[in-house]
Amino acid sequence: MITNLFSIFDPSTSNFFQLNWLSILLPLIFTPTLYWFSPSRYQIIFFILSSYIIRELKNNIRKFNYKNLILFFRIFWIILINNLLGLYPYIFTATRHLLITISLALPFWITFILFGWINITNQIFYHLVPLGTPINLSFFIVFIETIRNIIRPLTLSVRLAANIIAGHLLLSLLRRINESNPNIFYIRFIVIILLLILEYAVAIIQSYVFITLISLYLSEIN
Repeated sequence: MITNLFSIFDPSTSNFFQLNWLSILLPLIFTPTLYWFSPSRYQIIFFILSSYIIRELKNNIRKFNYKNLILFFRIFWIILINNLLGLYPYIFTATRHLLITISLALPFWITFILFGWINITNQIFYHLVPLGTPINLSFFIVFIETIRNIIRPLTLSVRLAANIIAGHLLLSLLRRINESNPNIFYIRFIVIILLLILEYAVAIIQSYVFITLISLYLSEIN
C-alpha cells in the first residue's frame, strides 16, 4: 500500500523527455502584464501581495542589500505558483521534490558562505561562539554552530518539500478511503474541502518562510 501511495510522486511521462518538469515554467504564464489601462483583479492581488512581501523582507536585511529584493521576490513567486498549481489535478508539483528545493537553497547557501569567509572571516568566527558563552562549553558550541550552518540548505529544502508532500499524501489517503467506503461520502467531502483550504494556506506560508529564512541568513553575514 505504501508503494501505491507514494506512486503519486512518480513521473507520468517518458523518462527521455519528462514533460512534468515543464510545470516549472508555468509561473511565466501567470506573470501579470502591464498593457491594460485598468489593472485586473489578478494584477491588484499581485501588487498587494508583492508590496507586503517586499516590506517584510526589508525588515530582515539592511538597506545596502535592498538590491537583492528582486531576487527574493522572484523566488517567492516561483515557489508559490508551483505550490498552488500542484493542488490541481494532473499538474506536476516540482517543489515537492528535493531536486528542485535543494537547487533553490544550495546556491544561496554557497554564496553566503563564500562571501562570509572571504570578506568577513572574523565576524563568521564570532557567530560560532555567541557572546557570553562559558569557556568550558566553547568547543561544544562551536561544533553545534558548525553543524547548524552546514545543514542549513538541507533543512531549508526538506522543510519545503516535506510540507508539500504531507498535504498531497493526506488528500490521496482520503480519496482512497472514499473509494473503499462511499457511504459517508459527504462527510469526507467536507473534510477534503477543509484540507484543500489548509493546503492553499500552506503553499503560501511555505513560500514566505523559504525566502524569509534566506533573507535572515543574508543578514547574518552583514
